[in-house]
Amino acid sequence: MSLSWGAAWALARRGLDWRFKGLRLLLVCLVLGTAALSAIGTLTGAIERELATRGREMLGADLEFTLAARQPSAEERAAIATMGELSEGARLQAMARVPGDDTRTTPVELKAVDAKWPLYGRFTLEGDKAAGAPEGLTAWIAPGVADRLSVKIGDSLRVGEVDLRVGGIIGSEPDRLAEGFSLGPTVIVSKAALDASKLVQPGSMVRTKLRLKLPSGADAVALGERIKTQFPLAGYEVRTRDKASPGLDRFVSRMGQFLVLVALAALAIAGIGIGNGVNSYLEARRGSIATLKILGASSRDIARIYLLQLAAASSLAILAGLVIGICITPLIGKALEGLLPIEAGFVLDWGALTIAAAYGALIALTFAAPPLAKAKAFPAMALMRARVSPLAGDWRGAALLPVALGLGGIVALAVLTAPQKLLAAGFLGGAAALFLLLSGLGWGLQRLAAKLPRPKGAIARMALANLHRPGAQTSALVVALGFGLAAFVLLAGVQTSLDGNIALRVPNRAPDYFVLDLPQGRTIDFDRIVRTAAPDATIRKVPALRGSIVAYGPPNAMTRVADLKEIPENAWPLRGDRGLTYSDEVPEGNVLTAGQWWPKGYSGEPLVSVDDELREALGLKLDDRIAVSILGVERSAKIASFRRIDWENMGFNYVLVFSPNAIADAPHNLAATISLPEGAKTAEVRRAILGGLVKALPSSSVIEIGPVLGQAREILSQVGTAILAAASVAILAGMAVLAGAIAAARERKTYDNVILRVLGASRRQLLVLLVAEYGLLSALLAGVALALGTGVAWGVIVLLFEFEWLPDLPRILGVLGAGVGLVMVLAVAGSVGLLRTRPAQVLREL
Repeated sequence: MSLSWGAAWALARRGLDWRFKGLRLLLVCLVLGTAALSAIGTLTGAIERELATRGREMLGADLEFTLAARQPSAEERAAIATMGELSEGARLQAMARVPGDDTRTTPVELKAVDAKWPLYGRFTLEGDKAAGAPEGLTAWIAPGVADRLSVKIGDSLRVGEVDLRVGGIIGSEPDRLAEGFSLGPTVIVSKAALDASKLVQPGSMVRTKLRLKLPSGADAVALGERIKTQFPLAGYEVRTRDKASPGLDRFVSRMGQFLVLVALAALAIAGIGIGNGVNSYLEARRGSIATLKILGASSRDIARIYLLQLAAASSLAILAGLVIGICITPLIGKALEGLLPIEAGFVLDWGALTIAAAYGALIALTFAAPPLAKAKAFPAMALMRARVSPLAGDWRGAALLPVALGLGGIVALAVLTAPQKLLAAGFLGGAAALFLLLSGLGWGLQRLAAKLPRPKGAIARMALANLHRPGAQTSALVVALGFGLAAFVLLAGVQTSLDGNIALRVPNRAPDYFVLDLPQGRTIDFDRIVRTAAPDATIRKVPALRGSIVAYGPPNAMTRVADLKEIPENAWPLRGDRGLTYSDEVPEGNVLTAGQWWPKGYSGEPLVSVDDELREALGLKLDDRIAVSILGVERSAKIASFRRIDWENMGFNYVLVFSPNAIADAPHNLAATISLPEGAKTAEVRRAILGGLVKALPSSSVIEIGPVLGQAREILSQVGTAILAAASVAILAGMAVLAGAIAAARERKTYDNVILRVLGASRRQLLVLLVAEYGLLSALLAGVALALGTGVAWGVIVLLFEFEWLPDLPRILGVLGAGVGLVMVLAVAGSVGLLRTRPAQVLREL
């Protein structure tokens, strides 16, 4: 007669203590996996809800139309106004200064709004004072403007040719996140103040925004497409409330995918640790299990007793993981504050917590089933003799059903709850393939070790024999060490590649100043001011226009961008308007890869030179055509050449460079860079240049590059920190698995070490044997881990985040070496107790 569940629990409870000795590895792995899943699920859920509920506020409208360098025509404005309530504004770079003090100057983002702004959301000034659009010549300024210029409410600012009164300091700006990256803090003014500033001239880099509040039930996407169809050459960039910030949406999507992969990786690695932990726990209680069987306990009783023990430990671990996940979510929110639309604070997402708990329970069941089946299947005498006669027999059949159910539940839960179902299914398939690959490698190593010739040295001969002897844990160690070392390589590959991207995308060498909206007729004044302050400064000026690509391809079969259902991968210049220029010479830092440049004074068919990366993305060929919309007029040019652009040179880099006769007649200004020699980079020279240019050229924007580069580095570093923090969860799980695998193997080595001690082996010889065995195994697996870890890191960097693959191989090899060293430290530390074991004590327990 089987024990009741109550009696089984009474026995199980007696076998547990508050320190959970023997079950700590299971606890650590489950806590790590559950905490990662709950934190990631809560975070992504909060972001998705925030994006869904704040889409209108972030965009400031249901539907937004943006135009570059021009105002909408009366016909366009009338067509848009019929759709709903219209609010019109503009955005451009400008310089703000304190009247009478040219040394107090800063670049700002000037944002002009009408009386209806904001259509959605709540705009406030400091002190949580609700406000709307400023009136007349009043301006709302960001705290950064107040700090940089040392101004307060009631003071005056000069922007362009108008003096503005500071009416308040901006507290919260509902549509700030959707505006994207800016080159200065915000100054909000009325349309009347913008007109008075005389900053908007033909060719100015101004972006006009027409925002709509639509009637209930209106289809924003369809209405946006209608305007683009009705005015195909207008060059409108259209955004809806569902895509308030495309760049943010893409980043959140990619970060979400990465976090899902990290969670699943932590789950898979933790599962291996749980299996090792349970196996080690039951191995240590082999004698107790045999005693219970001798006293009449059935296999079902044994399964119930130890299943209840594992369930109790797993429940506490899952609960602890959920609590940790809830507690670390505010820290993640704080770290990503300003980068993602989430506030730092406690969030309880019961759906995410339930899914995390279900994952933890399923993973515990799946990986604990085989060790339980083994303990249940073997008779008492076989268990008693296990140290001298390793268990052999068919016990796998009993574990097949629970393992299949557990794996099926994990796969179903992962695929059904993942936003990217194919990604989750693909990752699980890859993880299973990797597990099988490492298991097969372990089996192969055992067979290879058995066939290799025996070394002459006793230690080397015994180390090799330990890899293939009966009961050897080679396969389990290969799987655990393979996953653990690959996780170290993964982290190193991601980190070094992120560092390389920061160095590439935010170069150290760059001009000292960018100047925008330089009038063509004022270049002599511009040169005079700069040369007076710094005679040896390097000045570069280029024509600067804005336009959008509307068509591309063979002359008789051009593809219209408006007809594309999805923008091709890496074809980012097709999104919205782009900077355009023309030149008689190949731009500095560019190298022709195909075709020829037009001669100076060329007057034939309009030509264009195209970036080589865009050529590859769109499949372009020489003599194909590119059509762009400039100020609502379509202009077409034949592709004469392709160029490779040096993006590391933070100068003027244009995807499209036209022959002068193609676009030079369109109204436009110039852009310029100023590079100072080392001896001229003083505060006095900088004040002279900045003050002189702002005073003489009030419609131009002078941007100092240093603060911009610092801001860009800060954003990329923040992204990198978020990625590395998430990836570190897999590293922690990998370390726990390594410790668990070595602990599980340690129990197997107890009898071997005792026999060797009886035969005269010293502790030093046993230690050398241990180091030789793990050193040999780690050396064989290092190459496998390097290939696996770098492969996954490449996928994360290139395929997921679309960064350049820029690993630092010496650093990766150094981290891999440190991982191997950690394995050796764990092996030695975990086996010190074996070296101190007294043979007589162990022999009495056999």
